[in-house]
Amino acid sequence: MLENTTMNKTVLTAIATVLLLAVSPAQAAEDAMPAMDMDLGRMQGGPAPENARDPHAYSDGYGFGDIPRPVFADELNFGSLLVDRLESVNTDDNSLITWDLQAWYGRDYDRLVLKSEGDYDNGGVEEASTDLLWSHALATFWDAQLGLRYDSGEGPDRSWLAVGIQGLAPYWFELDTTLYIGDAGRTALSFEADYELLLTQKLILQPRFGTNLYGKRDPARGLGSGVSDASLGLRLRYEFRREIAPYIGIEWARKFGETEDFARAAGQDPDETRYLAGVRFWF
Repeated sequence: MLENTTMNKTVLTAIATVLLLAVSPAQAAEDAMPAMDMDLGRMQGGPAPENARDPHAYSDGYGFGDIPRPVFADELNFGSLLVDRLESVNTDDNSLITWDLQAWYGRDYDRLVLKSEGDYDNGGVEEASTDLLWSHALATFWDAQLGLRYDSGEGPDRSWLAVGIQGLAPYWFELDTTLYIGDAGRTALSFEADYELLLTQKLILQPRFGTNLYGKRDPARGLGSGVSDASLGLRLRYEFRREIAPYIGIEWARKFGETEDFARAAGQDPDETRYLAGVRFWF
């Protein structure tokens, strides 16, 4: 009799446990496991830390001392060349070759940067500008730049002191703006912005806007004071590989103010629609 009673209690206990798990499995699991105090912290996202590019930011001042250690990648010098635009430009009455490139050599925080852009037309360089800059990281996505610019081509050559900032703005806009100070009280400001819209992983639409302002007229180079020119373009490229991508596009270019008057006097159209075909590559 005692054995039957014990067996019945065991069976009833098992049935009750099964019913409890069926009714509230989460509560049963919570009751069965010990309580844990877990701080998951803030989820991924938000602004990057100010020292995110510093390889030693989280070492609390400790180093390797005399212990031999490997050389880390962010302590080595690297280089890169990006030819963002190498294109044939066709208008209603003219065709020319345009280039726009940027090269750098250095580390995460400090680099030597070379920028060059210009037009090749009628068997020679119509206009060109070359910047040689020292670039220093101000924040995770922004670099301050200081150096020299040299303008050549038609008209007298000009030299400038260059001070600028380049980086990635919120919503993934790439910005590049530079203030130039030249001799004889000349000043200039250039601004460029572009955005890459991925239609697919290989097909990319790139809107681009650029403008130039001058603080003093320069008739010898066909430039007036104030807003000199502006351009707005769309380029559609296909990346066979990330390193090389042909593209086609269209661009609207306009000269303003006295610069427009100089262009008309030289027989040029100050308001152009340009049809583009080119290649973008980097290594």
